[in-house]
Amino acid sequence: MGITVGSGIVRSPLFLVVLLAVAGCTETAAPRPDGGSNGTSIVLADRDEPTTLNPLLGYGAQGVSKIYDGLVEHRQDGSLKPQLAADLPEPAADGLSWTVKLRGDVKFTDGSTFGAEDVVATYTAALQNPVKERFGTLKGVEQVDPSTVRFTLTQTQAAFPHLLVLGILPSEQANPNGQPIGTGPYKVTEWKKGDRLLLDANDGYFDGAPKVKKLTVVFVTDDNQRASRMQAGEFDGTVLPPKIATQFAGKSGLTVQYHRSADYRAVRLPAAHPVTGNPAIRLALNFAANRQGMIDTLLEGKGTIAYTPVPDALAEEFDPTAKFRFDKTEAIRQLDAGGWVPGADGIRVREGVPARFTLMYPLGDDLRADLATAFAADAKAVGVDVQLAGLSWEAIRPRMAQDALLYGEGSPFDPDLMLYDLRGQGSPAADAALENGRKLIDPAQRAVAYKLFQQAYVAAPSMAVLVFPEHAYVMRDSWNGYQPVVDPNSYGALAWGPWWNLDKWEPK
Repeated sequence: MGITVGSGIVRSPLFLVVLLAVAGCTETAAPRPDGGSNGTSIVLADRDEPTTLNPLLGYGAQGVSKIYDGLVEHRQDGSLKPQLAADLPEPAADGLSWTVKLRGDVKFTDGSTFGAEDVVATYTAALQNPVKERFGTLKGVEQVDPSTVRFTLTQTQAAFPHLLVLGILPSEQANPNGQPIGTGPYKVTEWKKGDRLLLDANDGYFDGAPKVKKLTVVFVTDDNQRASRMQAGEFDGTVLPPKIATQFAGKSGLTVQYHRSADYRAVRLPAAHPVTGNPAIRLALNFAANRQGMIDTLLEGKGTIAYTPVPDALAEEFDPTAKFRFDKTEAIRQLDAGGWVPGADGIRVREGVPARFTLMYPLGDDLRADLATAFAADAKAVGVDVQLAGLSWEAIRPRMAQDALLYGEGSPFDPDLMLYDLRGQGSPAADAALENGRKLIDPAQRAVAYKLFQQAYVAAPSMAVLVFPEHAYVMRDSWNGYQPVVDPNSYGALAWGPWWNLDKWEPK
């Protein structure tokens, strides 16, 4: 919330200076790797630069954004704890609303005071912006009193509190063009788009001023370039594919950390395509995929076989019996039964349509490229021709409805958060299980629903889910405070991963 006089917002001259810096108009010397002489700065390298720093447009959707706080946040074990909320959200008896009490001791980094109007403004704006896709059950939000808000839903959703990690903006910045002002442990000082993002500690942070005072995130898309520059001493840490990270094992002053993940890699098979939408093709590809071979050769053993999108980190909902065996004979049997007969060139054909499709993967992502190549070889062995296309995300997005994609997604927090959008891509039984998983309140009943989903999924898969790769990180051993977590799909310097709790780190 901003301090108001009439209809205007009073801002200090210092605030205006910060805005100019955020606009990227200045040249600021970046902190040196190793934290300088006292470990109070850190330089990290990320593969992907955010397209935005605005929560309404998708930034920090799974929390841990460094700049913002949500009403709640996830602990190391994935459970929820209050953050800007004073207590955990309380559901109404019918499950159609949630009431949240707010802290009264929080300020935004522009000096204005956090209050209920900021929550109402942020979530009202969320329903009108791209992030609304995550809030399909949210009907509205209202201020009950200066320290209380109430969320009203269109249907029950047991997982709804997990969505309240959305970063809260000051009410006057709650729009797509708002400045990156939050209550979080760090504040933006400069964003040189295409190069780096500079953050300074929020020394007035209500949860304790960070000991690491400066964070620089350098954006380097290519995995091999990041590794080379890490080797040269430019960075204090980075994320790398496991196969590349192994070269840093045993290096003096560095550690290699591997995180379990709920971040599955899958071949997304569009339903509208005459080949990838065919049930026999989908089943055959799942039997043909040598998942263990992919883990052994491409991940250096650092990963878990995946058959469905549900990770074993969700212990109550995970069904270990929902799986496909690696069986080329069964894959061929499925293709034969589906009317896909071998052609003269070895590629199967059905009613004049060859079993051929394009599989896209993002350029610069070595792991996805390697998985796509291995999957294509497995498919070729049973008569399905997969043509690979390494493309930019700008080129990939318009083609996702028609061409297959080496896809990444996943969350260890609640199955509803990552599975509900799979409706309409598989069987009616799978869709019904997802609907029940969303609306049921009792945890045991929800667990049954998600196990039913997994059984329905393996009977009629909509993707070829391949692996849950471990995320590999190389880090300079100059700080205390590292705590391992199970990573979601959002990980790196500005999200989950080893630096998720950077504001609690201390120089050694």
